[in-house]
Amino acid sequence: MTMYNPPHPGELISSVYMAEYTLSCRKLAKMLGVAPSTLTRVLNGKSAVSPEMSLRLSKVLGRTPESWLAMQANYDLGKVRSKVDLSGVTPVGTDCPVV
Repeated sequence: MTMYNPPHPGELISSVYMAEYTLSCRKLAKMLGVAPSTLTRVLNGKSAVSPEMSLRLSKVLGRTPESWLAMQANYDLGKVRSKVDLSGVTPVGTDCPVV
């Protein structure tokens, strides 16, 4: 099922993990081994969850690295889905106009 407006992984980290374990940004950043400013950018949706960050999140918060990356990919797709015009794109196997 495709979500229309999937949340950024940073929203889940803030609302679920940080709230549940009463973690500050500084404390969680230290646990992840990253600068607080790096984590702040992820929490605010200004930076994507990278493969490296997904490994760190997996070790500290749980879930698989793949699930963190999938969450980021779903967010990215949701963000551009309404902006990309695919009207001129033709699937393989259909009659394409000759140029």
